[in-house]
Amino acid sequence: MSTVLMPDSRRYALLIDGRLEEGAAEFGIVDPARGAVFAQAPDASRTQLDEAVAAARRAQPGWGGLSDEERRHHLGRFAEGIRQQAAEIANVFTREQGQPFAHATREILGATRLIEAVSRVEVQPELIFEAEGVRRELHYRPLGVVGAITPWNVPITMAAGKIAEGLQAGNTMVLKPSPYTPLGTLMLGEIAAETLPAGVLNILSGGNDLGAWMVEHPGINMITFTGSTATGKRIGAAASTHGLKRIVLELGGNDAAIVLDDVDVATAAPRIFRAAFLNSGQVCMAIKRLYVHESKFDDMRAALVELAIEAKLGDGLEPGVTMGPLQNKMQYERVIELMQDAAAHGAVFETGGEALARDGYFIPPTIATGISDGVRLVDEEQFGPVLPIVRYTDIDDAIARANNSPYGLSGSIWTSDVKRGYALARRLEVGTAWVNKHLEPSVDAPFGGAKESGLGRVMSVVGAKTYMEPQVVDIQA
Repeated sequence: MSTVLMPDSRRYALLIDGRLEEGAAEFGIVDPARGAVFAQAPDASRTQLDEAVAAARRAQPGWGGLSDEERRHHLGRFAEGIRQQAAEIANVFTREQGQPFAHATREILGATRLIEAVSRVEVQPELIFEAEGVRRELHYRPLGVVGAITPWNVPITMAAGKIAEGLQAGNTMVLKPSPYTPLGTLMLGEIAAETLPAGVLNILSGGNDLGAWMVEHPGINMITFTGSTATGKRIGAAASTHGLKRIVLELGGNDAAIVLDDVDVATAAPRIFRAAFLNSGQVCMAIKRLYVHESKFDDMRAALVELAIEAKLGDGLEPGVTMGPLQNKMQYERVIELMQDAAAHGAVFETGGEALARDGYFIPPTIATGISDGVRLVDEEQFGPVLPIVRYTDIDDAIARANNSPYGLSGSIWTSDVKRGYALARRLEVGTAWVNKHLEPSVDAPFGGAKESGLGRVMSVVGAKTYMEPQVVDIQA
């Protein structure tokens, strides 16, 4: 099946010091529903990065000197500007990322609410000690210029969170979106040019070289990165090349969900399916392996298979589509490789199991059984619409298998006994442990990974402090 490719003639621009500028060159953006280039993005040069960093450094003292309320007002105007252009951004975003249009619209509107919620988080001075003639306080100061690097799976959400946290803390920012999905983020730059002071937010698109230049740039004080663990490790090593940058790394995961013997399958199955297959499984905290007690295995398998069959896979701009393609060819080929490896190790594909014979990067929602730990599809982060279901008999064994991973982003327990679920959730070696839900982070709770799933936390007051430097003020009368 082939579809007609409609080129996008829109011109996209970099945001540098409040101005929209052409890149030094251009690079093509692929529509994953067709596997072909449909638009061109500006490719920033090293000189343009230097200009953006210089602009951010000039703007930071003034921006950092504003009150929390004044910064919140600016960010509110930015969020409202995005809200007013949500449909236009969503159309472009669907074409570059692959999400169904309705999902893309929800992500963009959710990003506006995220900006507004994060900007309401305030970090107050803390009294450490007070006695006659002595007062010791803990204050938090902006770090300076933040370099933000965002991924291709949920680029608008990731950009919104980093922008809001970094700027509300009094920093300025240079942001680089993934070269796979830069267009929607560049459109945010157009809105920022009208709603934020010049230099406070700069947005540059480009390839891996641009990211490396940012990490090593002496004018950048902090790097916040969301992406793969392998890239995060390289960033961690390079961040001390010039100075000693603060870093926050939101990295990969291989989230396990454990279904207990008392679960209500009819209630749990739709929630589990959504948490595994949202955005075609391309979410760091999606369920990527499902351990089901043997007494509930057949019922859970049947329920998930039915949901997979009901899903409508297609171009995100087609009406009624609930699941789009994988975002890029590299990830598409990796998921195919993992399915083939699983088949070679005895996997039974209850649904799916192979790519569709059509243009684009389409893999239907796939339920795999007949395999367990030790097979790559279970042990590795597949980051696609494939869910292995593993049978277990002993809950202690299931917990041990869930924890036997280099990753520790999040995990969940599914049960009718919340008290039992709470006790078991506490045993998961993860940054976030859910009971009877998954893939539901909250602005008021710090989010981040244990083990190789990350370093540092975002969201809540804990996350806000990540973007700030603690300073003790010790007073003797």
